[in-house]
Amino acid sequence: MSGILWLVPLSGVIAVIAATVLARDVLSRPTGTHEMQQVAAAIYEGAMAFLNRQYRTIGMLSVVAAVLIGILLGAIAPPIEDATGNISSVELAWRTAVAFLVGAGCSAVAGFIGMWISVQANVRTAAAATRSLKDALQVSLRGGAVSGLLVVSLSLLGVLGIFAAYGGFTRPAIAPYLIVGFGFGASFVALFAQLGGGIYTKAADVGSDLVGKVEAGIPEDDPRNAAVVADLVGDNVGDCAGRGADLFESTAAENIGAMILGIAIYSATNDVAWVFFPLVVRSVGLLASIVGVYMVGAGQAEVTNAQASLDRGYWTMTILCALGIIGVTMFMLNSWWLVACGLTGLVMSVIFVYLTQYYTAGSWRPVQEIARASRTGPATNIISGFAVGLETTGPTALVISLALFASYYFGSQWGSGFVPLIAKLGIEEASVAGGLFGTAVATMGMLTTVAYILAMDTFGPITDNAGGIAEMAEAPEETRLRTDALDAVGNTTKALTKGYAIASAALAAFLLFSAYLDEVRKVTGRVHIPVDLTNVSVFIGGFLGATLVFFFCALTIRAVGKAAGDIIEEVRRQFRENPGIMEGTVKPDYARCVDITTKAALREMVVPGILVVAFPVVVGLVLKYEAMAAFLMVGTMSGILMATVLNNSGGAWDNAKKFIESGELQDQAGLVLGKGTPAHAAAVVGDTVGDPFKDTSGPSLHVLIKLLSTITLVLAPLFVR
Repeated sequence: MSGILWLVPLSGVIAVIAATVLARDVLSRPTGTHEMQQVAAAIYEGAMAFLNRQYRTIGMLSVVAAVLIGILLGAIAPPIEDATGNISSVELAWRTAVAFLVGAGCSAVAGFIGMWISVQANVRTAAAATRSLKDALQVSLRGGAVSGLLVVSLSLLGVLGIFAAYGGFTRPAIAPYLIVGFGFGASFVALFAQLGGGIYTKAADVGSDLVGKVEAGIPEDDPRNAAVVADLVGDNVGDCAGRGADLFESTAAENIGAMILGIAIYSATNDVAWVFFPLVVRSVGLLASIVGVYMVGAGQAEVTNAQASLDRGYWTMTILCALGIIGVTMFMLNSWWLVACGLTGLVMSVIFVYLTQYYTAGSWRPVQEIARASRTGPATNIISGFAVGLETTGPTALVISLALFASYYFGSQWGSGFVPLIAKLGIEEASVAGGLFGTAVATMGMLTTVAYILAMDTFGPITDNAGGIAEMAEAPEETRLRTDALDAVGNTTKALTKGYAIASAALAAFLLFSAYLDEVRKVTGRVHIPVDLTNVSVFIGGFLGATLVFFFCALTIRAVGKAAGDIIEEVRRQFRENPGIMEGTVKPDYARCVDITTKAALREMVVPGILVVAFPVVVGLVLKYEAMAAFLMVGTMSGILMATVLNNSGGAWDNAKKFIESGELQDQAGLVLGKGTPAHAAAVVGDTVGDPFKDTSGPSLHVLIKLLSTITLVLAPLFVR
């Protein structure tokens, strides 16, 4: 490893050091009053208990999956031929199984990091809010940044480490095929982490809101609500642990897919820069994110607009990423066409951030439309919110299509003029290979911002928890106003992250689909792999891919409904049997609700998770690799559109409720319709409908989309036989 390649481990180490410094800063802050510390301790205990039980279950499933992968590949897969010799079925099997376990372990660590820092930062954010909005903003974002920087550096160093361990520096043309198991293992753990955490958090949230706000008429996070601690625990295990594992697997799988596509260029040039470029350009983004985090609140005596401060850091980071993409691409690849590809991905990420903000923030037409619909009851609220979710698929599909078209065009223009590639493949095939690599460069351009995006995402549940802690500890009204302001911004940043995740999943889907076809070509020796929908097996494969998305959503939404029903009955029982709870003279049994949600989440996550893993394998073994390509393609398209509907409708419902709670909705006579009104009750119902949409099924679909790709990459040799 020489020259600019040293930037990869160097940036990873710098990010770890920066995260350590930020963590020390957060942990050195005051932890507030005794009452705040008591609430935070209950959240920490519940979150750690759930994560320990969840990871034991996931660990057992991962070991079983690794053994099955090894057995299947060893028994059925043909050897892979390379210029340096053959990779036997046995070697392919054990290397893939080991890579799977390493990826699974790293993904679990990423999830743990996200949750641990969140439960440390929440009480410190609540305490900081007693002093100023600026202090609370910096504590919460820096807590989120610890997760973002460590997760992305772990992904970067993990891919580099296993690539080196599998002989990547001596056999760069074959090593990426051997490490695809790393991405599969990461996706496997991320799916179960997101499923279990999503079911937990939304079961508690729905139960807490419906009984507390609608039936009992008490405020959000009121200490008299028995489900409130479970709700606050859920913010950590779902939004932090689940999302940390999710974005870890995203960056790992997409990195490996881009490296596979780079092999075609390497084979023509014998220059490893084409294989290593994805790692190097992401390193630049990681360093830019560190600068962006420190820019938030820097040089400001006081912060009055938290969103504007976050935007300042975001734009600083984005400009640095753009400069980094230009510099690294010209230094390593020497092509302005490929620079245009990378900038296309970066611009797409910016568009998605603001597109999601338009549809989910209270300042714009969609959320206000839903809030106004609440004046006529929950039915019209739900109709309006679902319509908004469906509407978002239009601009989403348009932006994704334009980005794919542009990056493919720029890449093909480069490929058709790149002499070594033309000499190796011919001008037509060189244009295609260049187009595919162009989409890989665009995906890497988009992923340069992922560390800051994850920091903003984790910022959301930290501020949500801080508001709950302030409410339960009966902090002064001024403190609660500050945490409410941060919570409103956090709702938007969480929604933005989901939009970003969808955009990256869409670009990555084409990238990983191309990598799958490339692996099939390598195994079969065929130059062209047609995916002909007039072939009945291929048509059926595509049809089943779309079906999986809808059936998976049914299972996950039903799981939240069943678990929420248990919570609702428990909270009602406690109110009914112990009147002292409502009078404030007796504390409710928080632990009982935590236990119910923990058991329900662990029980309900297994069937959907196993379905997603097993169903594609069965389809591929029965219908073979061409049908599997259609399964992957159509399933991905359906998943992207479905996740867009679920994420954006749920986010819009949530902020329509916040819009009413902030006193911004008025009736025909100009009277404010705020908390405690029928319009607010209708908005709460809409919000609870959207909860499993945006925080369970939608985020789980992000993982499902990439899991389908990593499964097909790993098991492609099986589908050829």
